[in-house]
Amino acid sequence: MTLALHGISVSRGIAIGRALVWGTASHDVPRLTLRAPEDIVSEQKRFDVAVKEVLDELDALRADLPADTPAEVDALLNLHSLILRDPALSEQPKVLVEQRKINAEWALIIQKENLMAQFEAIEDSYLRERNADIQQLVERVMKSLRGASVCPLPESGTSGEEPWVLVAHDISPADMMQLRDRSVAAFVTDVGGATSHTAILARSLNIPAVVGVSHASTMIRHGELAVVDGKAGVALIDPDDIVVEEYRRKKALLALSRQRLQRLKDTPIQTVCGSRIELFANIELPEDMKQVMEVGADGVGLFRSEFLFMNRKDWPSEDEQYESYSSVVKAMKGKTVTVRTLDLGADKTLQTDEAHAAPPPSTNTALGLRSIRFCLAEPTIFLTQLRAILRASVHGPVRILLPMISNTREIQQSLNYIAMAKQQLQLKGLAIEDPVPVGAMVEVPAAALCLPMLTSRMDFLSVGTNDLIQYVLAIDRVDASVAFMYDPLHPAVLRLLNDTITAGRKAGIPVSICGEMAGDVRVTRLLLGMGLKNFSVHASQLLDVKEVVLKTTLADIEKAVGRVLRTHDPARIAIAMKQISDA
Repeated sequence: MTLALHGISVSRGIAIGRALVWGTASHDVPRLTLRAPEDIVSEQKRFDVAVKEVLDELDALRADLPADTPAEVDALLNLHSLILRDPALSEQPKVLVEQRKINAEWALIIQKENLMAQFEAIEDSYLRERNADIQQLVERVMKSLRGASVCPLPESGTSGEEPWVLVAHDISPADMMQLRDRSVAAFVTDVGGATSHTAILARSLNIPAVVGVSHASTMIRHGELAVVDGKAGVALIDPDDIVVEEYRRKKALLALSRQRLQRLKDTPIQTVCGSRIELFANIELPEDMKQVMEVGADGVGLFRSEFLFMNRKDWPSEDEQYESYSSVVKAMKGKTVTVRTLDLGADKTLQTDEAHAAPPPSTNTALGLRSIRFCLAEPTIFLTQLRAILRASVHGPVRILLPMISNTREIQQSLNYIAMAKQQLQLKGLAIEDPVPVGAMVEVPAAALCLPMLTSRMDFLSVGTNDLIQYVLAIDRVDASVAFMYDPLHPAVLRLLNDTITAGRKAGIPVSICGEMAGDVRVTRLLLGMGLKNFSVHASQLLDVKEVVLKTTLADIEKAVGRVLRTHDPARIAIAMKQISDA
């Protein structure tokens, strides 16, 4: 009897293989009491050896990366090295060993729980999911302490007729790279979300993956036949022969489709009726540019600059930021790069010295001191970033994107700081391109409901659908208890999107969408029908969106799009969406 397990679709594709259930070393860890001082010292040394072993593994993996490895892999392996070297993870467990006279394994678990509790308090979905990095690193150190293999898979070609479908509680970036030479067809994990590192790497490596499948590692038995449908977000366990054959057929068709998509790289992006559409890419780090260039993006529509600030003890300098921004601008060779200013909250700030200590965290950071609010509260940090972005503008077209704008005061203060940053650079004799377009993120309902305050002062708008949907519906999309209610097709969401696109068109300023909706091909035609001309998506999704654009005639979908926007009935929306997709 087929068992269907549903989770979050993070990397599309189809895989058929035998389940290999990967256990965790953190289960059934004994708590030992240390009585002799020499036992404490010995336990601390044992912990140091385990940490060094994991760091050496990470360094070796980075040194051995093939030339065609996606840039995200090196960045994430480096990130894990930085996290593990932080005293909170590499030193504090030894303090606990001495203070509580306990074994290293137990001290590591205590510290893991302390750190994860801090991350759980973070409202930002991406940053909250970084607690997964802590758990993954603890798992690797734990395996080293307990003498367990970190990669218990047979060599490629020894799994029989079918490859492996790896089922685990979670999978770290390092684990994934150690599996690259093994016969692994797909990943299924108990935890994770759309922005987890498992998801990011799975997309980069084009490996089907479904995450957030609650209790998958306990419900699936080793050796069972599994079909993973990355697009539908489902894992089928012990399926009937007819189901397997149908998925083999779908898999073959998908392989042909991907080959065809790659040939679209240099095709002009326009609808059948001749409407020109721009497809930009979202990036986190300069290393992402290799994949962006491979798919022929029109530019970078969203450079999430906060990734340059994360997992370090000091603020990146102006020169360091300038080098990162300018490397991306140079790589785009005359195509536009949009840099979003720092999007961190008060509970995840850093400090360079006592004068820049972070303010007390809010009890709800989604509604507290985050994004542009934090930047305006920390002008020194904000001005440093603005100067770096402006300096990069001499190498090619650059735009500044302000996150979480909600009122005219924030707009005016931001513009004042941009003017101040320009003046500071001019006094130093440093060249900049002037003017540099400045835009605002539409991700707060207040902004979407007061669009004239944006269109009258901003050069462009970019809709962050992830936050906008969460704020409009009061739904945390990574909270498993309510994630099923996260609905991009909710009438209120669609109305705000349509209003924003319409307002931009009337004001004569560009409007793009840079959230998850932009890369979802199920809504591409709906957005085109609303009048959207600019999409910004993950590079792995760009050619899929492009294919839909090339096959769309706007006149064929206008009536159905109108019906979607006029109704509040989910059933009628579903019918109209089908008509749009079939047009």
